[in-house]
Amino acid sequence: MNLTNINWAIFIAIALVVAVLVAGVINLAFSGDKAKSRSNQLMRLRVIVQFVAVVLIMVGFWFKTRN
Repeated sequence: MNLTNINWAIFIAIALVVAVLVAGVINLAFSGDKAKSRSNQLMRLRVIVQFVAVVLIMVGFWFKTRN
């Protein structure tokens, strides 16, 4: 995997974080048990996607310092 592929993966991961975050904010406009459950699921998904994004950023830094 080269640095260009890592850059694209980082960009996609950050875009996914933003998309899940926006979906969570929009979900806050709704009320009810189903909305609360969905909000909790979106929060968990955001944390997972953020973790992946941070790992990809660290790998990107590692690749950049190696070359």
